[in-house]
Amino acid sequence: MKILVTGGAGYIGSILVPELLAKNHQVTVVDNFMYGQQALLDCCYNENLSIIRGDVRDKALITKCLKNTDAIFPLACLTGAPLCSKDPVGAQTINSDAIKMILELRKKNQRIIFPTTNSGYGVGQKGIFCTEKTPMNPISLYGTLKVEIENLILKSGNSITLRLATVMGVSPRMRLDLLVNDFTYRAVNDRFLVIFEPHFKRNYIHVRDVAKAFIHSLENFDTMKGEPYNVGLSEANLSKWELCEEIQKQLPDFYFTEATIGEDPDKRDYIVSNEKIEATGWKPDYSLKQSITELIKGYQIIKRNQFANV
Repeated sequence: MKILVTGGAGYIGSILVPELLAKNHQVTVVDNFMYGQQALLDCCYNENLSIIRGDVRDKALITKCLKNTDAIFPLACLTGAPLCSKDPVGAQTINSDAIKMILELRKKNQRIIFPTTNSGYGVGQKGIFCTEKTPMNPISLYGTLKVEIENLILKSGNSITLRLATVMGVSPRMRLDLLVNDFTYRAVNDRFLVIFEPHFKRNYIHVRDVAKAFIHSLENFDTMKGEPYNVGLSEANLSKWELCEEIQKQLPDFYFTEATIGEDPDKRDYIVSNEKIEATGWKPDYSLKQSITELIKGYQIIKRNQFANV
């Protein structure tokens, strides 16, 4: 297939694009390389890859890229609540307006697989798993824009949305601001962590399993289309405290404690069911333990905080 991946040199895209190429798809990447990353250099030899340094808000560019395209993966995004809060105009124009433009320009037979976020669940009910039927309750600009666009994409037809858990693991375009990545980095380098509101729970998923979910959705599109799917590691609905305990199993000298004053500005607290996508045959390959092991190795290479989004 001919696939357009916006933001294809980002944290997820730099894992997903090589996987698509390995399956002999023709991939066009549009990315502005705003973080100065060198992701996808190792793919440039592949004649099925085209890379365009450009802005996803450029209507003429996107119109040209959509010609003869079979599927669209709109990954370009200002990702995370802190970054969207810092640049609300960029968040609106990239995370929302650019996607609306794609919906207006695309042909109805062009498939869309879109990554939304299960942070849209906001604050869940204690002990009750959020399913795809749970009302969305975003508590940040990032979550609000993702939920609004997900609704438009599903209404537009010929689409699938993937509500991603908090992603973790090593990527060529690394991010240190994601929770597991951040906590493990601190455990390796600082060996201590003060946790605000350690009882808050979230679900997690390895970045390579996210790429696997995109490919699974593409290959099972006709039976999955028109629906949202939670994408997470079912064994990893963990509190921040429980996550630290898992990290400590591999780094015994890691010390963590609860903050007695202050609070976490990120109020997300929920557990998630991934049964719907699992019923389609998708299963994750990477456990939380494997992800932490991978990160510990990765942090022997990365020693500067140059990869965070904010």
